[in-house]
Amino acid sequence: MVYWLLFWSFLKVGFLGFGGGLAVISLIQNEVLSHGWLTQTEFVDIVAVSQMTPGPVGLNCATYTGYMATGTIAGSLLASFAIILPSLIIMLTVCFIYDRIRDRWQNNKVFKIVMRIIRIAVICVIAHAAYTLMTPASFIDYRSWIIFSVALVICCIPIFVPKRYRWAQALDHPMLCILAAGLVGYLLYA
Repeated sequence: MVYWLLFWSFLKVGFLGFGGGLAVISLIQNEVLSHGWLTQTEFVDIVAVSQMTPGPVGLNCATYTGYMATGTIAGSLLASFAIILPSLIIMLTVCFIYDRIRDRWQNNKVFKIVMRIIRIAVICVIAHAAYTLMTPASFIDYRSWIIFSVALVICCIPIFVPKRYRWAQALDHPMLCILAAGLVGYLLYA
């Protein structure tokens, strides 16, 4: 019975926990304390440990709670699976739909424009997140800005340069952006 409750509780957290990270802590806390799997003190400890260990905080909390609730590794695996299952289902569904749409609509001008707008929006969101992290402690001097600028330009070239220029489309891979930024960083700081 505890396995079913554990699975159901973390499945609900997975479906309702928008924002990830610390946003799901209150949902997990409610489920864990209402079932009596952990005390409030143990839950505070679990959150502290989950923040220090690699991986998402919610997943780490689920893993630890599953082990504490059942005393078995199977319980921790079940809770971990339950919390990631909704995201897995949603992403597989989106990928499946995109794959079907892309094959049918890849030559449609509206589809191409929408995909370009989405790509620009994603780059803007990532660039904004990086910009908010730019502090004097992390961006030591002008060279840090050069690395950031090179990475941003390389990501934007395939979007804004016409497709007839094959050299620009060759840059249309995220790994090239990472490698170029790393190379520029090495050249500037070596």
